[in-house]
Amino acid sequence: MSLTATCSRSVTFIRRNTFYLRRTGLPFSTNVTPADKARAGSHKRWTRRQRKSAWTDGLSWEERLADAATPLWRLSYEEQLELKQNSQQKILSELSGSLSADHRSDFSAPATAKPNFPVLSVLPSPVRDGYRNKSTFSVNRGVDGNPKTVGLYVGTGRQGNIVCVNADHLLNMPEKHKLVARCYQDFIRLSSLDPCLLFHTGGHWREVTVRTNAQGHTMAIVYFHPQMLTAEEVAVHKEELVEYFTRGPGSACQLDSLFFQESTMTRCTHEESPYQLLHGQPHIYEEVLGFKFRISADAFFQVNQAAAQVLYNTVRDLCVPVTEEGASQSKTRGTLLDVCCGTGAIGIIASPRVDRVIGIELIEQAVRDATHNAALNNVENCEFLPGKAEVVLPALMTQLSFGAGVLTAVVNPSRAGLHPRVIRALRKQAAIRRLVYISCKPDGEAMRNFRELCCAPDQEKKLTGQAFSPTLAVPVDMFPHTPHCELLLLFER
Repeated sequence: MSLTATCSRSVTFIRRNTFYLRRTGLPFSTNVTPADKARAGSHKRWTRRQRKSAWTDGLSWEERLADAATPLWRLSYEEQLELKQNSQQKILSELSGSLSADHRSDFSAPATAKPNFPVLSVLPSPVRDGYRNKSTFSVNRGVDGNPKTVGLYVGTGRQGNIVCVNADHLLNMPEKHKLVARCYQDFIRLSSLDPCLLFHTGGHWREVTVRTNAQGHTMAIVYFHPQMLTAEEVAVHKEELVEYFTRGPGSACQLDSLFFQESTMTRCTHEESPYQLLHGQPHIYEEVLGFKFRISADAFFQVNQAAAQVLYNTVRDLCVPVTEEGASQSKTRGTLLDVCCGTGAIGIIASPRVDRVIGIELIEQAVRDATHNAALNNVENCEFLPGKAEVVLPALMTQLSFGAGVLTAVVNPSRAGLHPRVIRALRKQAAIRRLVYISCKPDGEAMRNFRELCCAPDQEKKLTGQAFSPTLAVPVDMFPHTPHCELLLLFER
């Protein structure tokens, strides 16, 4: 039986079993009872058993991939939210306990059993299946040993047991992404060039990234290792790629943009190795809360557009709340400082409520997109600065100390969290009374940031200024079928 047929059969199997395995969840509440905790614990143990037994209990390869990429796919959505709520409660309880210990002389005293600030219910995603607007598919040996298989990995390189499995059955993957992956697999199998599985062993064809928007426009980015090929030889294969996706079988994908990046590095920026537009438009556009945003090949944008609207609306209300009914058009005077601003979405969406928005972003292309997005939406009170936040922010704070008025900060760093110099600058700026921290992994490096924002002044760590206090937490489910969600944490002083 072909792998495509196996995938099709597995889709039916997964959906049927999803129906039978789902159970009615308890009414959702932030007041977690002991019975709820016990039930959540059983779900966690069940999930761990599934992961541990994936190699030995006769599961299909498609089920193994589903367990790796979407570990909660067997649970109802209500049960998924319940698990995420309990997880966030645990993380925030640890934060509360840590902050309480910082202010106690007896460090052996037990931490608080629950957060000492409100934790709202997880805000659900309006779309639960096929929600991803960006997917990257790898190339490696498949279940049948074919090295030109396009999909996602089961196994690890460290253990030497990687198998590339087609992703046709994953619940969070839209059909258009699956179609592009299948067509790319077909193309590289027709190509005379080998795939690049390991850089030092040769080969050329690498992964493909697919980006889509709510209107169905599609961008594909093909990554390629040139090895020892000349520019003329590479050009021949680029022409074949364009031919396949515009006039060949790949035309079924109806690509609006086809990019090509040749690089000898695993990951590199547009500046290091430019994205070459082989066909179509250089950008696609997405709309969020009435604002339009340009999406470049390497621009960051939230992976779930529908849930992004929930996220950004909540962030806007936390940063610059409107207290009077019907006052949505009135401004809250002052400046919004957007650290790690990406393509400017948060600042632009919040711009009608403030006098000024200043965004800081490391990636220069993202800054260009942010500037374009502000002009595209006729927003004139936004300014976006390129550079590392730890370099730009301290100097900027000196300027903002004079006449900035009310100063609110929102930070949306990567999983690595904020640089210590950024934390120091935020604490030192007395005009900042309100700070919103957005984290997709609050139990990682972000936890260090939380503690440094809230601890007592520490001259040794150069943490000066009045400490912040967490006053509200709002989890937002951006990633149905996975254990992850975005956490919005409001700090005030």
